[in-house]
Amino acid sequence: MNDVVGSHDLLFVTLDTLRYDVAVEELATGRLPNLARVLPDGWERRHTPGSFTFAAHSAFFAGFLPTPTAPGRHPRRFAARFGGSETTGPGTWVFDERDLIAGLRAAGYRTVCIGGVGFFNPESRLGQVLPGMFDAAHWSPATGVTDPDSFGNQVEVARQVVASLAADQRLFLFVNVPALHQPNWFHLDGATRESGDSRESHAAALRYVDARIGELFALMASRRPCFTIVCSDHGTAYGEDGYAGHRIGHDVVWTVPYADFVLPRGYEG
Repeated sequence: MNDVVGSHDLLFVTLDTLRYDVAVEELATGRLPNLARVLPDGWERRHTPGSFTFAAHSAFFAGFLPTPTAPGRHPRRFAARFGGSETTGPGTWVFDERDLIAGLRAAGYRTVCIGGVGFFNPESRLGQVLPGMFDAAHWSPATGVTDPDSFGNQVEVARQVVASLAADQRLFLFVNVPALHQPNWFHLDGATRESGDSRESHAAALRYVDARIGELFALMASRRPCFTIVCSDHGTAYGEDGYAGHRIGHDVVWTVPYADFVLPRGYEG
């Protein structure tokens, strides 16, 4: 990461609430063609540091991304400098600031957040905490959980962000994608508000995101190579063992898909 930070733009996409099993199934059956192009080896199975959005992202922004499920100490991509860290390795980009966003700002990056779920809605004081770490933050009902084209609207915001930058300005763009989060029933043909969300509508929401994510990748690789992270912050339950939702200690919540890769300059989504 010491070779990446400073030379690449950075894109961090959290597919909020995406389940690992659904992500793997959809990719394996060929229903995610745009993600398949950048994930030739598939998703990596990891454990999230938090069972709901605020907890998970607080950890992410401190440098604690989802952890590989295999036993052992796994060196991190980013880490704050502090004594006793056992997961800071030679390839870790270490920052002295209080969080990753501040560290990247100090390294010359413009830091921008495009929010999705309620923890990025600045109408509440709590919803101002995570976006408040960034130089600029964007949220509107059009990018929120209730808009059926929330991710498409986020892509258009990202287009405006990139267009506003000087050519030599490096960018760290964070996008919290709300489409997988409830409500997601409107992504599934034949579903209704009364029938509600389901594992099937959750999968349909992922297919909807895949249809537009190539545009985001191409946009972020239009100026220079772009180091990209795509992962879930936590999963969610649809009746497993009687559970529904998240903020619980169930395997479908703790286990998340993760991937990172470099988009070459000029990548066409």
